[in-house]
Amino acid sequence: MELTVGGPHGQTAYAYTGGKPFDHALPCRVFVHGALHDHSVFTLLARWFAHHGHSVLAVDLPGHARSAGLPLPSVEAAADWLLALLDAAGVQQAALVGHSMGSLIALEAAARAPERVTRLAMIGTAYPMKVSQALLDTARDRPLEAIEMVNTFSHSTLAAKPSHPGPGSWLHGGNRALMQRVQALQTGCNLFHHDFSMCDAYGGGLEAAAKVRCPVTLVLGERDQMTSPKQASLFADALKARTVMVRAGHALMTEAPDAVLQALQPVA
Repeated sequence: MELTVGGPHGQTAYAYTGGKPFDHALPCRVFVHGALHDHSVFTLLARWFAHHGHSVLAVDLPGHARSAGLPLPSVEAAADWLLALLDAAGVQQAALVGHSMGSLIALEAAARAPERVTRLAMIGTAYPMKVSQALLDTARDRPLEAIEMVNTFSHSTLAAKPSHPGPGSWLHGGNRALMQRVQALQTGCNLFHHDFSMCDAYGGGLEAAAKVRCPVTLVLGERDQMTSPKQASLFADALKARTVMVRAGHALMTEAPDAVLQALQPVA
């Protein structure tokens, strides 16, 4: 589904609808991906909700994959864009689900428009979401090398069981290929360094949390080396969030798809 965000002279944004036509009459669930990813990391979740009584928008953020333009400069700007996308889709209220960088964007959107957000789920989140200087430097100077580093850190095992979660799946190789593709598609900037810098710079998390009015669920990987569960404690307290621990690393949606789906179902 393609939308024009920002009025008649806005830019094209892409959102995957889970294999079903978008239906304004159904409760809406919006999925927001993390750094150097796109909507496809939510394919399994998006399809389940689309086939179980929900309308779904799994977005590509601006400058990522199929959405046009340069990436937005900050978490706050991305949150404003997300709310504008809801306007473009004719959605008055929605539940927001964000992974990693996307969790910060979803939080900020819920704070900016608390009356529009019915539920908030933050997957693989942390606050502050600081990135080591060594990784920032590598992402800036040698992004393909940084992709290899992050791909290793994001998975809790060196080799998932064969064909998990579906026939022909290779978690490490699939994630590496996705990140390389999204990086190559953006010619206007070094997207990996941009996304990491955006996470590192975000400092409004607790102020945003104080404005959220909807129920919140944190879904955290027990073995997450990118956003350690310990780093989510500030969010858990400030948001009075329900916290679900999953046996996975940072790539929760592919390492433990059933457990993540089960964690999200109560907030449907």
